[in-house]
Formats: sequence, C-alpha cells, structure tokens
Amino acid sequence: MDHRHSLDLKNAIRAIPDYPKPGIIFRDITTLLGDARAFRRAVDELVQPFAGLKIAKIAGIEARGFILGGAVAHQLSAGFVPVRKKGKLPHETVSVTYQLEYGTDEIEVHKDAVKRGERVLLVDDLVATGGTAEAAVNLLSSLGAEVVAACFIVDLPDLGGADKVRRLGVPVRTLVAFSGH
Repeated sequence: MDHRHSLDLKNAIRAIPDYPKPGIIFRDITTLLGDARAFRRAVDELVQPFAGLKIAKIAGIEARGFILGGAVAHQLSAGFVPVRKKGKLPHETVSVTYQLEYGTDEIEVHKDAVKRGERVLLVDDLVATGGTAEAAVNLLSSLGAEVVAACFIVDLPDLGGADKVRRLGVPVRTLVAFSGH
C-alpha cells in the first residue's frame, strides 16, 4: 500500500493515552469509522487482495470486527459469521478457550456457521497479542473452514500477535502499525 494512504488512515485513528490503564495508548478506530472517506478506504484496502478469491464467509470478531466484517462481507459478496464471547449466541455452538494476560477467555461460533472446505477471511480492528485471533483461527479450522487470511486495520507489532497468527499458516494483512503497546 502506498505510504500516503497509510498515513491518512493512521491520522484518522485517535490515540487515547493511559486507557484502559496507565502507560497504555489505546488506538481508537471509532474516529476512522466516523470518517466516511477513511472508513471506505480502510475497507477497500482490506478487501483488495481477496477480490476474486471466492471467499465464502467473513468471520468478524466481537465487537469492532462486526462493523468492519459486515462492510468487507458486502464488498466481497460473502456471508458474515459473528465470532462472539461465550454465551451470546442462541443456537448450538462450538467454543474454544484461550489464554489472556491474566486468566482465560472463551469465544464461540454457531456449529453451522461454516461448512467444511469453505474459504473464510477473519476480520478485526486491531491485532495486539493475537490471542483472540489465534483462537478464532483454531475455532474456524476445527469446523473444517479454510482460513485464507486474517485482516486488521491496526497492528501493534511489538506485541507479536500478527506473527502468532502467521505461525498457524494464516497470512496476515494489516493497514497501519503503531509501535509500543
């Protein structure tokens, strides 16, 4: 992607110091989402390498991944699969537990959300430690989906999450990177 676009997107993301705790800079994409041109550009840039690859489903991770994933699914004429925190989906689910910095968390999808062999693109706003994305890839793979790639607007490369996902054999696409946490 050309440097100018990356800069525009970077400038559309608000930095909030000391949130959720001191020393952390929170990368808030709500400002990007609220800027029609930046939002459209971000979606176009996420979609671009996957046009024509016959993606069947977009799996979006709760909650900002729903916003981006819906737009990406529309652009690629694909279905949308919500990847949710435990207890939010009404039908039969499969779930996976994963490590957090302190303790564990669980995400789930409906059992019938993807079919064996379907090509799926994973979408979320940001990749940090990669725990949730890694869990989502494992969950979708366990249902027989082929996770073609994982896409994020923001990468925090110092936290190593994108590399964690790549180690699962899943290519990662990010649009902007911020150093630090």
